Amino acid sequence: MIKSYKDLKIKIFADGANVIEMKRVYGEGIVKGFTTNPTLMKKDGVTDYVTFAKDVLTVIKDMPISFEVFSDDFDSMEKQARLIGSWGENVYIKIPVTNTKGETSYELIKKLTSDGLKLNITAIMTTEQVEKVMDSISENTKTIISVFAGRIADTGRDPIPYMKRSLEIVKKNSNAELLWASSRELLNIIQADECGCDIVTVTNDIIKKLIMINKDLDELSLDTVKMFYNDAASAGYSF
Repeated sequence: MIKSYKDLKIKIFADGANVIEMKRVYGEGIVKGFTTNPTLMKKDGVTDYVTFAKDVLTVIKDMPISFEVFSDDFDSMEKQARLIGSWGENVYIKIPVTNTKGETSYELIKKLTSDGLKLNITAIMTTEQVEKVMDSISENTKTIISVFAGRIADTGRDPIPYMKRSLEIVKKNSNAELLWASSRELLNIIQADECGCDIVTVTNDIIKKLIMINKDLDELSLDTVKMFYNDAASAGYSF
């Protein structure tokens, strides 16, 4: 039984784009890496991509960190990927498995990994995509395969069979790692760990819940009652 987050075998990556929070989490020493994406950056008010990335990299130099391309055509995507890859040895380039037209990125993935660029292949939802990505990547280059288990679950499907099958495919390449992406709750970390995934990405809100692992349920019940009581009192409710 997992008694605390220290018992987990999986690597926890923080998913976000708030520079202050990223630096704080890095300093806590719990996570083993970081991921970002344009949606998170927009949400956190990032207006200058390069300035944001280089600010983060002044502190986070010794852990993997992924920055995503944002072009939709593959020639421009390649140029962005090579620029991002020049920012540091710990930088992974996030390449979506397709562009917005549904055109697959496999040829670009093959070209970039063959040139030794570390990629994080993102937005993967099917085991067929996993298989085709694995057929495309170089066996000599470190690559992260991000399967969006949380989004699979959003469709009412159990993501665990998808992740277990994906792991069977990914583990054939010793330089590839399987990432459980788009976690929705603390339980997802436990599930990803039990599946044998290499990495799980979580938001800072979920990271804060790591201390809840194996918390006594009677104690949690009492804490919940106290929360309801205190909120009612502070709101000044009366009959």
